[in-house]
Amino acid sequence: MKPVIFGEVLFDCFDDGSRVLGGAPFNVAWHLNALSQKPLMISSVGKDQAGDEILQRMHAWNMDKCGLQVTPRFPTGSVEVELQHGEPNYTIIEPAAWDDIQADLLPHMLHMPAAILLYHGTLALRSNTNRCALQQLKQHSRVQLFIDVNLRAPWWDRQDVLCWLTDADWIKLNQHELQDLLPAISGEAAGIRHLFHQTRAHSIVLTCGKDGAKLFQRDGKHWQIRPEQAVVEQDAVGAGDAFASICLLGILQRWPTQLMLHRAQDFAMAVIGLRGATTDDPSFYRNFRQKWEV
Repeated sequence: MKPVIFGEVLFDCFDDGSRVLGGAPFNVAWHLNALSQKPLMISSVGKDQAGDEILQRMHAWNMDKCGLQVTPRFPTGSVEVELQHGEPNYTIIEPAAWDDIQADLLPHMLHMPAAILLYHGTLALRSNTNRCALQQLKQHSRVQLFIDVNLRAPWWDRQDVLCWLTDADWIKLNQHELQDLLPAISGEAAGIRHLFHQTRAHSIVLTCGKDGAKLFQRDGKHWQIRPEQAVVEQDAVGAGDAFASICLLGILQRWPTQLMLHRAQDFAMAVIGLRGATTDDPSFYRNFRQKWEV
């Protein structure tokens, strides 16, 4: 399968004046590219200095740019990030170029492989324009859909999110998002059963912060992992995206479930040690490529 990543690309701007390239889908694409998977990133940037920088950074990272649109209508996206005890609070600036992914500018379907692993987060669908573009992608002949729930107030609606999840093969969310999405359902186990009942998903990944993660399957099988060691936390920006990227890598490489979870946890913990969600230091990824033989 070809990994196709749909959604926001932006700059995370920190209160100390630093800024880091980000956006959950872009973080996932950045990691997968560094791990030799050559994803197709579909997004939009503004016709401005920040957009030019993103194009230059993608070129330097040897990323496929044919899915990146450039719009003069909106500026390149940005998010103000405030860290409180290592945990991020986000102020997402609107409007942004990544809200303007045009369906008629998508890469031609004939140029895509027969099977794609399509990843998107829920934030990417806050605009009708993006919803139309994603719907066209989902009409591709063979799509396996991985949806990453990212509830950012006020940019989500419960019924919309639950509707989008009905098509997912894989769902990823954290404990807080499960509670926010299903407030009338008491208990984690009941919430997971409800999601399986309401969607076609065969697997649900539940991240639990410092307590690790769990994976549930429709047939009743489930796994849980915990961090093997403490990590010196710089910030948790992008930790969930790092986890998702290795889940996608595991799907593409057909790793056993337990192995995929352990590797996703290890990688997420390493990213927590970074400033922001990504790094352009090749040695950071080289160690994982060699250890995992990818």
